[in-house]
Amino acid sequence: MDESAFRRARGMVNPQPCAFEKAILARCGACSLAERQHIADREAVACASAPAREQCAALRVLLRQSSVFALKLTQVDTPLPHAKEMKLQCGGLRGVQQALGPAVAVNDRDKALASAAQGLPLVADVHCLVQTCAEKFGGLANLPYSAIVQSVVAYQIRRRQRVQ
Repeated sequence: MDESAFRRARGMVNPQPCAFEKAILARCGACSLAERQHIADREAVACASAPAREQCAALRVLLRQSSVFALKLTQVDTPLPHAKEMKLQCGGLRGVQQALGPAVAVNDRDKALASAAQGLPLVADVHCLVQTCAEKFGGLANLPYSAIVQSVVAYQIRRRQRVQ
């Protein structure tokens, strides 16, 4: 399939793409509002709620603005290469979850660690995480981005396994 034709078809099928689509597809996180869609032989993730999508998109913009230096970017507006986008989304979500600290119940943290050990997503619900952070810090702009950016930098993408 032609890439431009795929993008057009994707825009028609998925008018509200998830802001953290790459993280969800890579199983770095899950979301209660995520709707998986199949387009040709590819998979996409849509958001079931427009207000939630806007809130997540705002967080992603703030993460990107805070991570410009850490990701060695010169411009904020250009599309990111896949590896840097993965670092931003997966590392950013993990950093946001760590920023909640004691606000996350011990049982929830134990469940998250156990699920990570089983290969399940560490961030159980992105929408819930974003809402909790917005409430705790009085808005997404007030999150401790200096600590979150450390998680972005520390995140290692999975290396491709060679088939022999």
